[in-house]
Amino acid sequence: MPAKAAAAVKKIIDFEPEIGIILGSGLGSLADKLENPVYINYGDIPGFAQSTAPGHKGRLAFGTLSGKKIVCMQGRFHFYEGYAMRDIAFPIRVLKLLGIKTLLVTNAAGGVNTSFSVGDLMLITDHINFLGTNPLIGKNADDFGPRFCDMSKTYSPALRETAKKAAAKCGMTLREGVYIACAGPSYETPAEIRAFRLLGADAVGMSTVPEVIAASHCGLPVLAISLITNMAAGVLDQPLSGEEVIEIGNKKSDELQTLVKEIVHGL
Repeated sequence: MPAKAAAAVKKIIDFEPEIGIILGSGLGSLADKLENPVYINYGDIPGFAQSTAPGHKGRLAFGTLSGKKIVCMQGRFHFYEGYAMRDIAFPIRVLKLLGIKTLLVTNAAGGVNTSFSVGDLMLITDHINFLGTNPLIGKNADDFGPRFCDMSKTYSPALRETAKKAAAKCGMTLREGVYIACAGPSYETPAEIRAFRLLGADAVGMSTVPEVIAASHCGLPVLAISLITNMAAGVLDQPLSGEEVIEIGNKKSDELQTLVKEIVHGL
């Protein structure tokens, strides 16, 4: 099925993208910065699910960024939306078939590390899968990768170095840490956040890990960056809201876009 979707997309676009970028909550406007953009709605691609998360447009955006041929997912799929893991992995396999050599993932996350502040950018060094499932469960997709997928260097050390150099060039502070993924859609409890901190997590969210596992399975090096849009439950004495996530994402989107463009330039 990914092959059918890729074939349909190739009938519309006239180039092979080098880099795939997944745009998280409040971060979708990066796709508007592409030169000579071509947009394809998910509904027009065979096998694609529909993104229902707030702030996710639900389309692929093709174009040029910092001199590189890019495809952006302007909207992702989440486990909490009711999608099967295979639906979340599906677009990654399509991007692989379209020709990308690198996957750059962004997300909005809650700060678990108490030294973090709202608005910080965190380079993901590793993850903890707390979703209770895995996109590779079931019959193995042998055309994409092995039955048992190594995850020891999932977040490419070389790409992380590129990101750190880009941040230094832009005069930005780039935190580093471990991302833990939970199913959602309810936010985590203060007790859960205390437990996650003991496990070594620095940020928490409801995405990214399934896509990264799928990318690792099919041999795509991954670079992932979290925008800390709120402090996790119990860190501050205030309730959490999705509106806050979108608001901070919009406020900090220009900064993240500047960083991403510099990273792409360095790839």
